[in-house]
Amino acid sequence: MLKRYLSSTSAKSLASALDEKVYQVTTYARPDDLCITRGQNAKLYDDINGREYIDFTAGIAVTALGHSNPEVADIMHKQALKLVHSSNLYYNKECLDLSSKLVEKTKKFGGQFDASKVFLCNSGTEANEAALKFAKKHGITINPKKQGIIAFQNSFHGRTMGALSVTSNPKYRTPFGDLIPHVTFLNLNDELTKFNDYISSNRDKLAGLIVEPVQGEGGIFPVPADKLIGLKKICSENEVAVIYDEIQCGLGRTGKLWAHAALPKEAHPDIFTSAKALGNGFPIAATIVNDKINNALQVGDHGTTYGGNPLGSAVSKYVVDVIADEKFLSQVEAKGEIFKTRLRELQKRFPEQIKDVRGRGLIIGAEFAEPPTEVIKRARELGLLVITAGKSTARFVPALTIEDSVIEEGLEIFAKAVEAVYK
Repeated sequence: MLKRYLSSTSAKSLASALDEKVYQVTTYARPDDLCITRGQNAKLYDDINGREYIDFTAGIAVTALGHSNPEVADIMHKQALKLVHSSNLYYNKECLDLSSKLVEKTKKFGGQFDASKVFLCNSGTEANEAALKFAKKHGITINPKKQGIIAFQNSFHGRTMGALSVTSNPKYRTPFGDLIPHVTFLNLNDELTKFNDYISSNRDKLAGLIVEPVQGEGGIFPVPADKLIGLKKICSENEVAVIYDEIQCGLGRTGKLWAHAALPKEAHPDIFTSAKALGNGFPIAATIVNDKINNALQVGDHGTTYGGNPLGSAVSKYVVDVIADEKFLSQVEAKGEIFKTRLRELQKRFPEQIKDVRGRGLIIGAEFAEPPTEVIKRARELGLLVITAGKSTARFVPALTIEDSVIEEGLEIFAKAVEAVYK
């Protein structure tokens, strides 16, 4: 297959293919010697350059069921022959089926106990934009001044103006000047008494609070259960809607259907968001709300052209069915233990360089004393793709279907990369 592909593209050398990068806007820093042409489960291929890579990134926690999943491909093919798009002017069966499935599976697998309605859209940042609008609308119906949003330091919620407004990193925020007003960033490490003092004293100005149960881009930091339980209690007492951003940590990534499914129902959110894995690479996202939030919404309060299109919904139904399975979720936890065990062994060998290994399921971070830029580069040269998170964390978010043997092989490469850099 590789030879056939190479012969069909032999007229186009690596250099000429990458010459086309001049037509891309300069928003990404990419290696100049890598151009992905195809994938298979937890492996990616650069056929132009004749390279094979073990993939510990899954498109940044997106292809949870693996690259080129044959069932996903078959569903896309069959649905594309039936109906791709019809607009939200009308119902479509795939959208309705997916919405009911998300609510029912969420409740069955210990997620938001009062999940009620679903808004389908196209990306994580769009799902968070909807969540923020829903929370603000709910607050305004209580008190027109109740518009403020609490977010947290080290957070990441997206790149559009609303989602960016609740993303704490100045690197992403400051180039764009004034953003959405009335956003306050608190420190998740503070005591609950401090949160209670702030929220209760500003209850007439606060509409919502948004938090990732496991902070992803910030460096893979699981938020302690007692902190989330306490925050929800404080917010409920002060009529502040709670939003859980589960775009990266949700849909099986932690070994639970949703990260918040590990919490008692009194800590469940009023709104939570999902994207990334929801379409296994096809753009689709969801904002799930309870009746309290939904009752604040009116026809025309929000919308999207492509959201809930039949093609994306058909793919997502399959993804949810596969992941919402106890056997599947338990193997995610088992695979995560392989990562943590091997990384902690490596940490013992390099205690001055690797400061911490943390995470749940298959969202794991190895924090280095310095940015692991050279380690990541060396790993890529050896045939492993790994990405970073936060200031100095190597992030491991492979396909949830990755084979144990591929995990072991990839971690062996990672160990060699660490050895090469810190020998």
